[in-house]
Amino acid sequence: MKNEPLAYRMRPKTIDDVISQDHLVGPKAIIRRMVNTKRLTSMIFYGPPGIGKTSIAQAIAGSTQYKFRQLNAVTNTKKDMQLVVEEAKMSGQVILLLDEIHRLDKAKQDFLLPHLESGKIVLIGATTSNPYHAINPAIRSRAQIFELYPLDKENIMEALNRALNDEENGLLSYAPKVDQEAIEYFADSSYGDVRSALNALELAVLSAEETHGVRHVTIEDAEVCMQKSAFQYDKDGDQHYDVMSAFQKSIRGSDVDAALHYLARLIEGGDLPAITRRLLVISFEDIGLASPGAASRTLSAIEASERLGFPEARIPLSQAVIELCLSPKSNSTVTSIDAALSDIRNGKAGLVPKHLKDGHYQGAKELGNAIGYKYPHNYENGYVEQQYLPDTLKNKKYYQPKTTSKAEQKFAEVYQNLKK
Repeated sequence: MKNEPLAYRMRPKTIDDVISQDHLVGPKAIIRRMVNTKRLTSMIFYGPPGIGKTSIAQAIAGSTQYKFRQLNAVTNTKKDMQLVVEEAKMSGQVILLLDEIHRLDKAKQDFLLPHLESGKIVLIGATTSNPYHAINPAIRSRAQIFELYPLDKENIMEALNRALNDEENGLLSYAPKVDQEAIEYFADSSYGDVRSALNALELAVLSAEETHGVRHVTIEDAEVCMQKSAFQYDKDGDQHYDVMSAFQKSIRGSDVDAALHYLARLIEGGDLPAITRRLLVISFEDIGLASPGAASRTLSAIEASERLGFPEARIPLSQAVIELCLSPKSNSTVTSIDAALSDIRNGKAGLVPKHLKDGHYQGAKELGNAIGYKYPHNYENGYVEQQYLPDTLKNKKYYQPKTTSKAEQKFAEVYQNLKK
């Protein structure tokens, strides 16, 4: 039995063996051009775990025949890096894969920089964090940044079938029979993580019952070996913000099914405070005056979910999401205050009109006539026409009513009558 995991053994030897990532290693893509001309530059790979960052780095080394070394920015020391540099001086050039490069400290960074400049070290940094936010500009400026994407179902199935038919590094020597349903389950449940799928397949083959020299893997075996689907979620990573953005946009676009899908992903991530905060924002930002009661009902659902906790919290959260999706939409509260803020920030504040100064409520009624201020409660319907905005903005209209609901249509009618 081979000691290394299947995913390790099946790593591509050259870039021709790489599955997916055609935008980087396809026939006319940038990394293939680098490999074909042997003109490598330092680069940073970022994306979720298990999508091939290390594999592509090793494939580049295999295709160019350059020495390849792998270190971790946290656990390996500066002395480990010095050994790689010494090797580069003797061999001419070394590809250094540096995992968790976003956690590289300044001392190690300062040591590496001159060797990146000279080209002795071709650095390939690997990270799950957005390098534009997480990696020091000094490293970033000396490397090209490439985003890797999760593999789709077909890519995962290709990798699994490749492993089943590989005798030297794969599983062919065990003569396995793997049902198509099981293959599809591994592919579906890995969520683009080929490493997870391959290692689960290996466990299923090795532990399957052997009949007449054949190990038969069924869908039941696949479910046991994958256990819980390998859904990956990083509360602090880019994926969190991408899902949160899609969640709000789906509600804004009134797509209940999409919104519930992204809610489910957020629930699986387990970050209840982030979900509830975003729902409350949405109720004011995207529904707003079109359904003024939606915000208070959303707040009630949030309070209920916080008291219940998961898994029951999913129920009031689902109710709030469905209502917000199917409510009429209005962003007039956002556009109105943003327009007012824009004027303030652009120096258009102006002076407070004289008749509005000295304003304490208790004195307003008595002092009104003396300072030219008209006390609205002294007039019919509690309204009297007078100037409230500064002179420089006296004709300004910030509120632009939406007519997507009867509720805001009423507000709009009052607003227009007052402005007349």
